[in-house]
Amino acid sequence: MADVPPEPNDRTSVTPGRGSTTSTPRWVWVFGVIAIVLVLLFVIQHLAGGGLGGHTP
Repeated sequence: MADVPPEPNDRTSVTPGRGSTTSTPRWVWVFGVIAIVLVLLFVIQHLAGGGLGGHTP
């Protein structure tokens, strides 16, 4: 069966060759950036010698 070309007035979110035009919600980006920053701070703290054992007597 042959592909039927889309109607000129058809408003879909997928354009040929471009994929989906919907983007990731802003809250997902913010959560991801915060998570990456926290992981980096944790790694830097441990590499600098200030690990979790600092509170032992």
